[in-house]
Amino acid sequence: MTYAGLVKRLRTPPDWSAPTVLNYEGIRAEAISRDHLEDDVRGINSSIELIRRTRGGKWPTGPVTEDFNYVDLVWHECEFRDHESFTYAVYAGDQYLGCCYLYPLGRRKPLTEELLEYDVDVSWWVTPDAYAKGQYAKLYAALRHWAVTEFPFSMVHYSNVEIPHA
Repeated sequence: MTYAGLVKRLRTPPDWSAPTVLNYEGIRAEAISRDHLEDDVRGINSSIELIRRTRGGKWPTGPVTEDFNYVDLVWHECEFRDHESFTYAVYAGDQYLGCCYLYPLGRRKPLTEELLEYDVDVSWWVTPDAYAKGQYAKLYAALRHWAVTEFPFSMVHYSNVEIPHA
C-alpha cells in the first residue's frame, strides 16, 4: 500500500494539555507564538544553510520576512492549541537557540509503512552560534527527555538528517 500524501495525526488524550514551557539543563523551550517573531526571523535568516544541513528538507527556501513569518507563527499557535502539532522557540537564558517541532508523521517527509509505528516526528534546528557551542546536541538530549516525560508519545521518530550521538 502506498501512504504518499497521507498524514498520521497525533494522538493525545482528550484531557491532556501540552506544556507551554519545557526546561532541561539550562535549555528552555517556549510554545512558539507571535511574541517570538523578531528572534525567530533573525534566527532563521542567520541559519538557512545550517537548517538545511542538519534538519533537512527544503525549508527555508530563502530569507523570511517578518510578515511571512508572522503568518507562520499564527499557524503554529493554532496547531498547538488544537493539538495538531507542537512547535517551541528554544533559549539558553536570553539567547535564542532555534526551534523544535513535534509533528504528525507524513508532514515533513512522506509517510511510509516503517513510519507508521511511530507516534510523532521530532525535528529541530539551532543557530550557527548555538551549534558551535554544542547546543544542537544538547537540544537533541532535551528532546529525547521531553518527548517521553512531557508528552504522551512512546515511539518517537527523530527525522533530522544529522542526529548527534546519544
